[in-house]
Amino acid sequence: MNLKHRLNQPEVLLAPGVYDAFSALIAEQAGFEALYLSGASIAYTALGRSDIGLTTATEVATTLARITDRVRVPVIVDADTGFGNALNTQRTVRDFERAGAAMIQLEDQTFPKRCGHLDGKGVVPVAEMEGKLRAALDARRSSDTLILARTDAVAVEGFEAALERAERYLACGVDALFIEAVRTPEHMNTACQQFAHRVPMLANMVEGGKTPVQSADVLAQRGYKIVIFPGGTARAVAHTLQGYYASLQVHQTTLPWQNHMLDFDGLNAVIGTPELLAEGRRYE
Repeated sequence: MNLKHRLNQPEVLLAPGVYDAFSALIAEQAGFEALYLSGASIAYTALGRSDIGLTTATEVATTLARITDRVRVPVIVDADTGFGNALNTQRTVRDFERAGAAMIQLEDQTFPKRCGHLDGKGVVPVAEMEGKLRAALDARRSSDTLILARTDAVAVEGFEAALERAERYLACGVDALFIEAVRTPEHMNTACQQFAHRVPMLANMVEGGKTPVQSADVLAQRGYKIVIFPGGTARAVAHTLQGYYASLQVHQTTLPWQNHMLDFDGLNAVIGTPELLAEGRRYE
């Protein structure tokens, strides 16, 4: 599916967060039309660390390439600040586009960035971000590779300043907008009233974060076109693993947990082992 064409359709696009090819495959099998590769979730799962700018562009590009090799649905990828200045941003865009990104998200935080729902963020001057966005748009090889501009200014400069930044970023020619950590439904409505008729707007749902968590249907009624639940996957997996490891530690066997897990054949069915072995036999 071409993401650019999909965003021209009236229905809201719900994209769950993924962090590797395994989570992406299971999300695709669940029927989602697009996926969101969360930089925070890569930090959580690959590094066991917080989302405070510790991941590198190479780590994200490698993860993205493994995902797009395994699934066919479009992937929106979190490119943080572009991992440097405008020239670094251009290299990031080229690398992520080669790795199969359908949409590349760039934000106006200072480096090192941090999760948009953590306190203590900073933002770069508007003109610096405009330069990064123009550089990103120039770097892409195809106009089907979409550029999503994110502003984190709500927490730093206030809601009105975030709207002003979004206007400036939209004037650069970006394909979608993301105003992060909007605090109230009223502000969400205001943002959508200003922008949604001109460009797709993204809503970020973080369980326990700054923005009230709502359903994709409710957010669509406000005017949002893309809804992501980027870290919910990692939080669900962490909760499951806590239960699994606690049970194994207590019982010294997985028998009490087997109703909550796949067996050997079940997992092989999910990842396509029979099909892969059959394909291999074609070359014997």
